[in-house]
Amino acid sequence: MTWWSNLVAAEPEFAARVRARFAVRKHGTMATLRRDGSPRISGTEFDFGDDGQLRLGSMAGAVKALDLRRDPRVALHSPTEDAPPDDPSTWDGDAKIAGRAHEEQPAEDGSHSFRIELTEVVLTRVGDPPDHLLIESWHPTRGLHRRA
Repeated sequence: MTWWSNLVAAEPEFAARVRARFAVRKHGTMATLRRDGSPRISGTEFDFGDDGQLRLGSMAGAVKALDLRRDPRVALHSPTEDAPPDDPSTWDGDAKIAGRAHEEQPAEDGSHSFRIELTEVVLTRVGDPPDHLLIESWHPTRGLHRRA
Protein backbone atom coordinates (compact mmCIF):
# COMPACT_ATOMS: atom_id res chain seq x y z
CA MET A 1 0.00 0.00 0.00
CA THR A 2 1.16 3.51 -0.79
CA TRP A 3 0.34 6.41 1.52
CA TRP A 4 0.86 10.17 1.33
CA SER A 5 4.12 9.80 3.29
CA ASN A 6 5.47 7.56 0.50
CA LEU A 7 4.84 10.28 -2.08
CA VAL A 8 6.45 12.91 0.16
CA ALA A 9 9.54 10.71 0.55
CA ALA A 10 9.77 9.93 -3.18
CA GLU A 11 8.92 13.36 -4.64
CA PRO A 12 8.88 16.02 -1.88
CA GLU A 13 8.69 19.05 -4.19
CA PHE A 14 5.84 17.58 -6.25
CA ALA A 15 3.99 16.53 -3.07
CA ALA A 16 4.33 20.06 -1.66
CA ARG A 17 2.84 21.59 -4.81
CA VAL A 18 -0.06 19.11 -4.78
CA ARG A 19 -0.74 19.77 -1.11
CA ALA A 20 -0.68 23.53 -1.77
CA ARG A 21 -3.43 23.12 -4.37
CA PHE A 22 -5.60 21.28 -1.84
CA ALA A 23 -4.96 24.05 0.72
CA VAL A 24 -6.30 26.98 -1.37
CA ARG A 25 -9.77 26.53 0.16
CA LYS A 26 -11.32 24.43 2.91
CA HIS A 27 -13.60 22.27 0.76
CA GLY A 28 -12.72 20.11 -2.21
CA THR A 29 -14.61 17.49 -4.17
CA MET A 30 -14.61 13.73 -3.98
CA ALA A 31 -16.13 11.12 -6.26
CA THR A 32 -17.41 7.80 -4.98
CA LEU A 33 -19.39 5.02 -6.61
CA ARG A 34 -23.06 4.43 -5.83
CA ARG A 35 -24.49 0.96 -5.37
CA ASP A 36 -25.48 0.85 -9.07
CA GLY A 37 -21.96 1.90 -10.15
CA SER A 38 -22.83 5.45 -11.13
CA PRO A 39 -20.64 8.26 -9.79
CA ARG A 40 -21.51 10.46 -6.82
CA ILE A 41 -19.81 13.83 -6.31
CA SER A 42 -19.61 15.22 -2.77
CA GLY A 43 -17.95 18.15 -1.10
CA THR A 44 -15.48 17.23 1.60
CA GLU A 45 -12.53 18.43 3.64
CA PHE A 46 -9.07 16.87 3.37
CA ASP A 47 -6.53 16.44 6.15
CA PHE A 48 -2.86 15.99 5.28
CA GLY A 49 -1.84 14.87 8.76
CA ASP A 50 1.49 15.27 10.46
CA ASP A 51 1.64 11.46 10.61
CA GLY A 52 2.03 11.19 6.82
CA GLN A 53 -1.55 10.15 6.17
CA LEU A 54 -4.14 11.79 3.93
CA ARG A 55 -7.57 11.53 5.52
CA LEU A 56 -11.12 12.59 4.88
CA GLY A 57 -14.19 12.29 7.02
CA SER A 58 -17.93 12.49 7.03
CA MET A 59 -20.86 12.67 9.40
CA ALA A 60 -22.36 9.47 10.76
CA GLY A 61 -24.30 7.56 8.12
CA ALA A 62 -23.44 9.93 5.25
CA VAL A 63 -24.04 8.35 1.84
CA LYS A 64 -20.48 9.07 0.72
CA ALA A 65 -19.20 7.03 3.70
CA LEU A 66 -21.60 4.21 2.86
CA ASP A 67 -20.34 4.34 -0.74
CA LEU A 68 -16.72 4.01 0.46
CA ARG A 69 -17.57 1.13 2.77
CA ARG A 70 -19.11 -0.75 -0.15
CA ASP A 71 -16.49 0.21 -2.78
CA PRO A 72 -13.35 1.97 -1.50
CA ARG A 73 -12.33 3.51 -4.83
CA VAL A 74 -12.28 7.29 -4.58
CA ALA A 75 -11.15 10.32 -6.56
CA LEU A 76 -10.33 13.64 -4.91
CA HIS A 77 -10.13 17.03 -6.62
CA SER A 78 -8.56 20.11 -5.12
CA PRO A 79 -10.53 23.32 -4.81
CA THR A 80 -10.31 25.17 -8.10
CA GLU A 81 -9.25 28.76 -8.56
CA ASP A 82 -9.85 30.65 -11.77
CA ALA A 83 -6.88 31.80 -13.77
CA PRO A 84 -6.27 35.54 -13.48
CA PRO A 85 -8.08 37.05 -16.51
CA ASP A 86 -5.25 39.51 -17.18
CA ASP A 87 -2.53 36.82 -17.07
CA PRO A 88 -3.79 33.22 -17.43
CA SER A 89 -0.19 32.01 -17.54
CA THR A 90 0.06 32.55 -13.77
CA TRP A 91 -2.66 29.98 -12.99
CA ASP A 92 -1.29 27.62 -10.33
CA GLY A 93 -3.35 24.68 -11.58
CA ASP A 94 -5.30 22.00 -9.83
CA ALA A 95 -4.59 18.61 -8.32
CA LYS A 96 -6.31 15.24 -8.35
CA ILE A 97 -5.73 12.14 -6.25
CA ALA A 98 -7.12 8.68 -6.96
CA GLY A 99 -6.99 5.90 -4.45
CA ARG A 100 -8.72 3.58 -2.04
CA ALA A 101 -10.33 4.59 1.22
CA HIS A 102 -9.54 2.59 4.36
CA GLU A 103 -11.98 3.24 7.20
CA GLU A 104 -10.53 3.94 10.60
CA GLN A 105 -12.21 3.39 13.95
CA PRO A 106 -15.46 5.41 13.99
CA ALA A 107 -15.61 8.28 16.49
CA GLU A 108 -17.91 8.18 19.51
CA ASP A 109 -20.44 10.29 17.61
CA GLY A 110 -20.46 7.76 14.77
CA SER A 111 -18.65 10.01 12.30
CA HIS A 112 -16.41 8.34 9.75
CA SER A 113 -12.71 8.79 9.02
CA PHE A 114 -10.88 7.25 6.06
CA ARG A 115 -7.16 7.02 5.26
CA ILE A 116 -6.48 7.32 1.55
CA GLU A 117 -4.17 4.83 -0.13
CA LEU A 118 -2.71 6.49 -3.24
CA THR A 119 -3.01 4.96 -6.69
CA GLU A 120 -2.42 8.15 -8.74
CA VAL A 121 -1.65 11.82 -8.10
CA VAL A 122 -1.94 14.41 -10.89
CA LEU A 123 -1.04 18.09 -11.00
CA THR A 124 -2.18 20.14 -14.00
CA ARG A 125 -0.94 23.69 -14.60
CA VAL A 126 -0.01 26.11 -17.36
CA GLY A 127 3.18 25.18 -19.17
CA ASP A 128 6.07 27.26 -20.42
CA PRO A 129 5.35 28.76 -22.89
CA PRO A 130 1.82 29.30 -21.57
CA ASP A 131 0.01 28.08 -24.69
CA HIS A 132 -0.41 24.53 -23.34
CA LEU A 133 -0.92 22.60 -20.13
CA LEU A 134 1.76 20.76 -18.21
CA ILE A 135 0.46 17.54 -16.66
CA GLU A 136 2.53 15.83 -14.00
CA SER A 137 1.40 12.42 -12.77
CA TRP A 138 2.81 10.12 -10.12
CA HIS A 139 2.04 6.43 -9.75
CA PRO A 140 3.49 4.22 -7.02
CA THR A 141 5.08 1.83 -9.53
CA ARG A 142 6.06 4.27 -12.30
CA GLY A 143 7.08 7.35 -10.37
CA LEU A 144 6.74 10.91 -11.65
CA HIS A 145 6.10 11.68 -15.32
CA ARG A 146 5.64 15.05 -17.04
CA ARG A 147 3.65 15.64 -20.22
CA ALA A 148 3.54 18.97 -21.97
